[in-house]
Amino acid sequence: MPNKTTRIDQFLLIHSARADNWREITTLADAWANKRGERAALEAAIAAVEPAEEYHAYPGGRLLSALAERIATNDAGGAAKLARRISNGLLTHAYRGRPNEWDVHEEMPATEVPDILPPGTGEPGGRRPYFEVLFVNSQPAARWAAFAAEIRRLRRAEDSFIYEPILVGSFEDAICATAMNPDIVSVVLAEGFPYRSRHEAPVLRSVLDPLGESEGPDMSALRLARALKRIRPELDVYLLSDHQVEDIAGDPAADAVRRVFYAVEEPLEMHLAILEGVQARYETPFFDNLKKYARRPIGTFHALPIARGKSVFKSDWIRDMGEFYGLNLFLAESSATTGGLDSLLEPTGNIKRSQEMAARAFGADHVFFVTNGTSTSNKMAVQALLAPGDIAVVDRNCHKSHHYGMVLTGAQPYYVEAFPMTEYSMYGAVPLATIKRALLALRAEGRLGRLRLLDLTNCTFDGHMYNVRRVMEECLAIKPDLIFLWDEAWSGFARFSPFLRPRTAMGAAADLEEWLRDPRSVKAYEKQRADLGDDPSDDALLAARLIPDPRAVRLRVYQTNSTHKSMSAIRQGSMLLVKDVDFHTVEAQFHEAVFTHASTSPNQQLIASLDVARRQMELDGYGLVMNAIEIALKIRHAVNEHETISKYFRVLGADEMIPAEYRQSGFKDYLAPGSTWTTALKAMQEDEFYLDPTRMTLVCGTAGFDGTQFKGLLANEYDIQLNKTSRNSVLLQSNINNTRSDVAHLIRVLVEICHGIEKRLADGGEEERAAFAARVKSLMTDVPDLPNFSHFHEIYRGDAGRMTPEGDIRTAFFHAYDASVCEYVPLNGAECDRRLRDGPEMVSANFVIPYPPGFPIMVPGQVLTQETIDFMRKLDVKEIHGYEKARGLKLVKPDAVAAKAKR
Repeated sequence: MPNKTTRIDQFLLIHSARADNWREITTLADAWANKRGERAALEAAIAAVEPAEEYHAYPGGRLLSALAERIATNDAGGAAKLARRISNGLLTHAYRGRPNEWDVHEEMPATEVPDILPPGTGEPGGRRPYFEVLFVNSQPAARWAAFAAEIRRLRRAEDSFIYEPILVGSFEDAICATAMNPDIVSVVLAEGFPYRSRHEAPVLRSVLDPLGESEGPDMSALRLARALKRIRPELDVYLLSDHQVEDIAGDPAADAVRRVFYAVEEPLEMHLAILEGVQARYETPFFDNLKKYARRPIGTFHALPIARGKSVFKSDWIRDMGEFYGLNLFLAESSATTGGLDSLLEPTGNIKRSQEMAARAFGADHVFFVTNGTSTSNKMAVQALLAPGDIAVVDRNCHKSHHYGMVLTGAQPYYVEAFPMTEYSMYGAVPLATIKRALLALRAEGRLGRLRLLDLTNCTFDGHMYNVRRVMEECLAIKPDLIFLWDEAWSGFARFSPFLRPRTAMGAAADLEEWLRDPRSVKAYEKQRADLGDDPSDDALLAARLIPDPRAVRLRVYQTNSTHKSMSAIRQGSMLLVKDVDFHTVEAQFHEAVFTHASTSPNQQLIASLDVARRQMELDGYGLVMNAIEIALKIRHAVNEHETISKYFRVLGADEMIPAEYRQSGFKDYLAPGSTWTTALKAMQEDEFYLDPTRMTLVCGTAGFDGTQFKGLLANEYDIQLNKTSRNSVLLQSNINNTRSDVAHLIRVLVEICHGIEKRLADGGEEERAAFAARVKSLMTDVPDLPNFSHFHEIYRGDAGRMTPEGDIRTAFFHAYDASVCEYVPLNGAECDRRLRDGPEMVSANFVIPYPPGFPIMVPGQVLTQETIDFMRKLDVKEIHGYEKARGLKLVKPDAVAAKAKR
């Protein structure tokens, strides 16, 4: 295995690299057995993986020793068979359910076909879920095998789960094992271990360096527990101590520990505690009760004929639907909220319990399940937090649900603009300086007291992640009680990555909460206050990295999460996460928002899928998210490094998606030459914006395709589906569902498309090449400027500040309902040009949202400018919400509104 310690993607590829390494070992073993290779090459490959293999239960010491023995005795054939068996076991995870996979002497009969397929989707669930437990101890390594055997003897047939122990003997090894092995879901710490690993291997450094845990005076088990929880907060950590366990259990630092045991006086109790801890995460209260409900003989006399399925399976005309979906779907349907079920509108039973477990998993205080999408979650949050006349600073390019939420509540949006990426016809995220200017402008107008909410999208559709903690800190320094709503529809999975978590609302809120409790926070604030003086200018405040007064801050953070977009939930499954010290003051409004927006007939299967998605992410999320990142990195590399594909397509790096002034670290991209973990970590921790690696903007304009055209080609001709397009790009999104096979399919398709382009250019002659060049120029060079929000018309600014741009969007929206105060003006024509030149001003009556780019380029009450009209005219998309081509732009007539108001 080559040593690439300088590659910053090495850590992010450690999981897939393990399978690749064992396939390489199998290849080398086969070559040696067939006299086409050398034994030394095989030994070197095995030696390279040995340190990391100690962090996994399988293949384990016995199988590795057997492999080493066969090599040492020149049993090339036996070594090749065993290497292949191990490799297949890792590929299929067969060892989790087949005890014979662990047996050194278990050999497959020559006539038996090797089982290299994972369990089928239709197999009954007879297997017990498998996991691994890390034991960190100070015993000599020679004693570990016996200790592991003692642990295995504690297994009982009635145990709900089965686990294998992994033993390590140092702080460094514990960190590495937890990071490298996603199957570890529990950790048992015994005091007295050293800091340094007994290995000095490059693979260890490639893991430890990114995680930043350095040697220090505190090498205690409690420090290790806290470090492990920072990497993977979902882990259960247990502590064994032969000291004063009563004092340890009462130490605030022991909050990271689930339970403290006195040494190993109760090994069975420890075993049971481990199983109980996993059971606490495995439990899905609503789904479990729904399964029980489906098994009961229920008589239904409510308004849901499809429940129990009799109307389906007894009908010759729709029985095929029942056969397609299966009986359980209908047995589990009901409109009842009793008999073991619960009400989503006012949960008191298993839904309430499921939401509490989701809050634990996602680091929130409260969670609301939502069954009609994050559009509804956003409107619920906006309705509950804003009242008529309140001001909200909001990204103009946010999802339309936020804009409609402002309409519903009567709040006044203060639109702020994201940085443009004109070349790709998309926007990024809103710079912090822009947000601070908005807050300072409101303060100068004496309107800061009316500002209630900062509403931003994180991450954006295209992958821009804010430095969430810094944004909240600096805003709280100006307004200590500001509420934050972070729309994380696209990045709910980020909670389960140690690198992405700090850039999530709940992750940053937890870090900020910890800082607020630290006495040093007050000292830092007081020092900055002294440095800035009693009355600093706006310029000074804009230039400084502001520190809030911890004594004044009210930490109020909300996050919406499209669970179905990044986790295993059914479409429209969403969660609204709350971490708000003053939630009790808005709790009644939240319940009203639920009553307003939630269906009184929520889908049972959706609720169950949210319950199950939480379970999966708590027990498997770390590995699943790492896999999604690995898939994305492989796609980036395969596209950008391919000799043919890279001539026509490329995945944009951070340097092309984020302007340099927002990448203070100088970070360019994971795969850029010379990139190191130093710059990557600095970017993750400090840069104003960071690019989610799982979101890949694939430029297709250089291949002569606009985004919509290329999306259609992939879907119709190659069975590849994707979400978003821009004028000259499409967005590829890796997720927890993707596999290496998906990557291979995508690359094969791109190669085929490229060959088709080259054949067409070669066969078509100069005329074809000129047409292709013109098409590329049109898509990549002749791009329209992106329009910013102009301003609200004065008739919608009666309650606004003199110098601040907020406006009454609600009144403007409902003026569109009155035909007598509205008019239509054709987009293309002399009248539109005359109005832009001579007036009167054209005022939009509604939202106009072209797809792509998918954000409102006009909102109710907005004065239309030349740049907006030019952008609309250059659009070549088929779908524009709020615009009727046959009638033209729908406008409000301010004079007619004023005249009607005087009557």
